[in-house]
Amino acid sequence: MVDLTRSWPWGLGEKRWWLAFLVMLALVGLALVVDRPLSLWAQSWPDAVRVPLREITRYGESDWILYPSAVLFLITGALALLVRWKLMRTMLWQFTALYGFIFTGVGLPSLATTIAKRVIGRARPMHFDEYGSLAFQPNWLDWTFQSFPSGHSTTAFALAAVVGFLSARWFYPALALAVVIGISRVALGVHHPSDVVAGAIVGLLGAYVIRWLFARRGWVFTRLADGGIAMRPVASLRRYFILKRRGIAPAPRQDQP
Repeated sequence: MVDLTRSWPWGLGEKRWWLAFLVMLALVGLALVVDRPLSLWAQSWPDAVRVPLREITRYGESDWILYPSAVLFLITGALALLVRWKLMRTMLWQFTALYGFIFTGVGLPSLATTIAKRVIGRARPMHFDEYGSLAFQPNWLDWTFQSFPSGHSTTAFALAAVVGFLSARWFYPALALAVVIGISRVALGVHHPSDVVAGAIVGLLGAYVIRWLFARRGWVFTRLADGGIAMRPVASLRRYFILKRRGIAPAPRQDQP
């Protein structure tokens, strides 16, 4: 089991953190070596496999995560400013911070990849016969030269980490979905395996960075005595429902919304 309460993954928070970076670079380098044979093999899979992957790959897009979390962030934040009932206002602020974490935990790593892939300008697999697997034409318009890192993989793995930080039991299902999304990008011929590996690393590390920033401010997360980070309990919500079940939940004053 991965200990998701650790501040940083893979030993990055330890003295030999540079070893973790070397391992990550080695993984990307190894993927570069096998890019072409793995790409050809995955693209040769039968339609019975590739057609479902074409549907699953859509979950690597960030809009279905960012739009709802942004809307909920704005709604709960606005309500928190209007409500005078202290208990309800506290709950609303807690959910506002939660939605803000989901939005930034997925959105900022995805934004970093969106910019990086345009600056790097690596050719996608469909250009292999013409340019090879290591052709680079930095640009902001031609999507066929925006292969490295994989944006879908970044989003999927960032989401897996965000989900795990909020509820550890859902980390492995979310991680499995992220792996399938990464595989789908190779099978559909739009990314090299090394693009997927790099995107996964950016997504996971990006989510950890955002959690660390939130924990520093005491938003959503709290620092543990051993240096780890855990989600703060939604105390006001739990207290309200306990009191509600007992029939003694405090009611808002008549002169307050």
